[in-house]
Amino acid sequence: MIYNEFIYVIFFCYRVWHTFCCLFRCYILSSGIAEYTTPGVLVMHHRPSVFKACVFLFAASASLASVVQAADSKLDDVLKRGHLIVGTGSTNAPWHFQGADGKLQGFDIDIGRIVAKGLFNDPSKVEFVVQSSDARIPNLLTDKVDMSCQFITVTASRAQQVAFTLPYYREGVGLLLPNNSKYKEIEDLQAAGDGVTVAVLQNVYAEELVHQALPKAKVDQYDSVDLMYQAVNSGRADAAATDQSSVKYLMVQNPGRYRSPAYAWSPQTYACAVKRGDQDWLNFVNTALHEAMTGVEFPTYKASFKQWFGVDLPEPAIGFPVEFK
Repeated sequence: MIYNEFIYVIFFCYRVWHTFCCLFRCYILSSGIAEYTTPGVLVMHHRPSVFKACVFLFAASASLASVVQAADSKLDDVLKRGHLIVGTGSTNAPWHFQGADGKLQGFDIDIGRIVAKGLFNDPSKVEFVVQSSDARIPNLLTDKVDMSCQFITVTASRAQQVAFTLPYYREGVGLLLPNNSKYKEIEDLQAAGDGVTVAVLQNVYAEELVHQALPKAKVDQYDSVDLMYQAVNSGRADAAATDQSSVKYLMVQNPGRYRSPAYAWSPQTYACAVKRGDQDWLNFVNTALHEAMTGVEFPTYKASFKQWFGVDLPEPAIGFPVEFK
């Protein structure tokens, strides 16, 4: 470790000196105080101007500052520290929640471990900091965490505060029905008109959201997710409308009890977030996620997707551009 740090210091000093020498040489040649008379021989003429001297100093300062800035990436900090710090939640399955053993688990947790493996070839070298949804962005801006993975919906307004990674999940609203429901597909529910009752979690936009897919359905709002599901189980509601990820997870936990039409609506994407202004760190996290979704770490990503959402992802197409994934 000491040897590596010594080599890093030597390399940094070399870059500073090399940059300074290149700029000074350009200054000498452009200032009119020297010219080549024969190959390799400089002849001095007159003094440089104050203006050109100032320009040189400004250029040198800016260039050296960029060299220093290049060494300040979060990527370097994390590698030196020896573990990754990820902000996440603890109360929302299947994304992030405490298992029976008290340890965090879920799809967001697996994403954090994928990035840790990319850093250290060891998925366990990650510290999860439990935070509220309101703290997802502030904790990044104050460097309490290296990245936040907490089913963060990507929006243009949030992108003004943080840098989003590649999205790792596309969310939407789905319908949960009892397995023995007389309604098979979305068209059956739409044809039933106001004869269909849909349970939904109480929200100011709940009725509008349901009516985007089922314009004439009756909408019953409930104070909790448990009460919403109880309405379906008891027959008071024909279906529940909620996040598709929650629908899929409930079906994984209760095989044979529920089903869901293929139709989903109101798409949004989830991504991790990092602090703005550090392209090296963002590039690394994107590389780790990209290779998990399409490359060498795909088996890990696929296994996690199957565990939490019950979906078998197709293998990435080999022998084609990555777009054919």
